[in-house]
Order: sequence, then C-alpha cells, then structure tokens
Amino acid sequence: MKILHIVASIDINKGGPSKSVSDLSLNQSKLNYDTSIITTPSPNPYISISSDVHLNFIEKLSYKKILNEIANHGKYDILHGHGIWLPPVHNMAKVARKNNLPYIITPRGMLEPWALNAGKWKKKLALMIYQRKDLANAACIHATAKMEAENIRKLGFRNPIAIIPNGIDLSEFPLKKLQSKKEKKTILFLSRIHPKKGIEILIEAWQQLNETLKQGWLIEIAGNGDYKYISSLNHLIQERGLHKEIKIIGPQFGTAKLETYSRADLFVLPTYSENFGIVVAEALACGVPVITTKGTPWEELNNYNAGKWIDIGVEPLKETLNKFLALSDEDRSIMGKNGRKLIEQNYSIEQVASKMIDLYKWILGQSQKPDFIY
Repeated sequence: MKILHIVASIDINKGGPSKSVSDLSLNQSKLNYDTSIITTPSPNPYISISSDVHLNFIEKLSYKKILNEIANHGKYDILHGHGIWLPPVHNMAKVARKNNLPYIITPRGMLEPWALNAGKWKKKLALMIYQRKDLANAACIHATAKMEAENIRKLGFRNPIAIIPNGIDLSEFPLKKLQSKKEKKTILFLSRIHPKKGIEILIEAWQQLNETLKQGWLIEIAGNGDYKYISSLNHLIQERGLHKEIKIIGPQFGTAKLETYSRADLFVLPTYSENFGIVVAEALACGVPVITTKGTPWEELNNYNAGKWIDIGVEPLKETLNKFLALSDEDRSIMGKNGRKLIEQNYSIEQVASKMIDLYKWILGQSQKPDFIY
C-alpha cells in the first residue's frame, strides 16, 4: 500500500498537526507501508530527510504541483489530507477526484463551532464554493474524538466518519519523578498562545484564589503566538499585580519541553475549543495531572482520576484549582501515574498508526469495516 499525506507544514513552530501528522507517518512506515508526505519547506521539520518517510517539499502546494508530484512518484493507493480551508488539501481533493483515487480528510478541529465562528462569513463562502464538496466526496472523514465527529454530522455530512485519536510516542515522554522538596510548585500552560486557549480565564481564576493557598506556587505559560496578543497578556499580568506569580516563558521544544513538563506539578488548559488537545496527552504521558475544559474531548480525566474535566469559565476553574492546590504531593503524583496509564492504554502512536492502516484497508476493500467507523 502506498500512502500519501498532504499537510501545510511539519515545522515544529506550527502547532499540533505538524507533530501528529509527522508521528503518524513515521509509525506507518515502521509498519512497512510505503509512506510519503507532501508539504511546504520547513526550517525546523519534525521529520528529517534521512527518515523512512519520503518527504516532498514544494514551495507552493498548487493543484498542478501536487498532480506532478503524484505522477512522478507513481500511483498512490490512498491520499490523506490534514486540515481544511487552505489550498493544499483542496488541491489534493481535486487531484484525487480527477484520478479516481480515494481520499480522506482530517479537519484537525477546523469544523468545530468555535473555529467556524472565527472568520465566519469567509468560511461560509468557502464551504459553498469548494470545501463542502471536498469533504462530501471524501471516502471517509477522520475525527480525533466523538465530540468532533458529532459536530461534523451536525453540518450535514453523511459519509463515513472514523474516530481515531492522535497518538503519543511514549518513548519521547518519560514519566516524571516525584519532587516533594521544591522551592516553588508549578502550574503549567503549554500550547499555542491564542485567544481561544482561555489564558485570560486562568489569569482571572488565579487572581481570585486565596493568597495563602497560592503561596509556594508559580504559573508558567509556555508557547508561541502573535506578538501583540502575548504583549496584551503580559500587560494584563502586570496590571493585576501577578508578575511574580505568572511568567510567560516562550516556546519550548525538544529537551526544554520535556524539562518544562517534568517540573510541572499540574497542567491547565482552560481552552474554549480543541478537537483533541495533543498537549493534554503529552502532559499525561509525563505523569502530570491535567485540568482542562469541556471544550476538549478529555472526559477520561474524570474516569481515570487523572485530573479534572470542567465547564468553561473562571468559576469552574477557580473551584477546581482550590481543590488541586490543597492536595498533597503524593495525591497529585498518584493522579499523574493514572494519566500515564490512560495514555499507555488508549493513545500510543503504535495503536493509532495501526488503526489508520485498518481504515485505509477498509476503504480499499481489503478488510471488514472496523468498529471505529460510523
């Protein structure tokens, strides 16, 4: 089977899809499938040229260039596009239909209500002109969680939907060790710094907590984003007199990222909307208990006692922080170990890559319908 992934970027600075598509492709190649990626050039790609994945860097992912790339490398059995709205996946869909090739689209959260409301009229127009057609003609739409699949169905799409989560390479995320004697305990936010992530909710909730409870704690906000927005957050932190308690530490990659997870005692993602939330899975893999919102699909936090899945807003976060800061180090460590177990059982990249291969085989008529397709 020859598999081709199309994604706008695999650069480490470009957020979750760059990492998840790279990991998926690498692990499909480890299963001895011929796997390629077409993407734009990246100064810091997740995958090196020396890997077993065939990398095809194209300056502009136009219809003709994608068509030529496919023609030059022989016929692929299946095309898998990641993300919508921008030209790469739209051009892939056009190439696939013209050449009678089956294709899959993974919206990567771009059909979630919050995402659709950002630039609402442009997206309505895009749906009308090309995006609805591209999605409706896909052999399957891939969602990373049940909540995302339900939102896709509400938009009227009737083709099969596969629910397969993003995967985590557990070898990259060692379980943190319990450090009971620390000068400061740390609450970590690590993600793209963007208004939808709810950082202002965290700042507001923190300000309202009892000063005695907050003693000995520090919040680290890690990530990259728009300079003006980051400046506005720094101004808000200064204005509220929280500059000694909340630090924006910038993006963290590689070893620095692992060290950031390792020193965290609690991970908080107070987001308005995530189709998956790969940083939640990474934090759990490192043994850090997580508080996140019902804007994410992480209800399992409650089921596994690995953190808390809460309503969106200042008050729910404040109440939960009150409880979690009062826990003992040992109690938080137990939660962290439960989180690691959750990832091992349900989200390993090997399981995810294997499920995706099963999906491709079903589309190609080579196997029975898997139970994760609806």
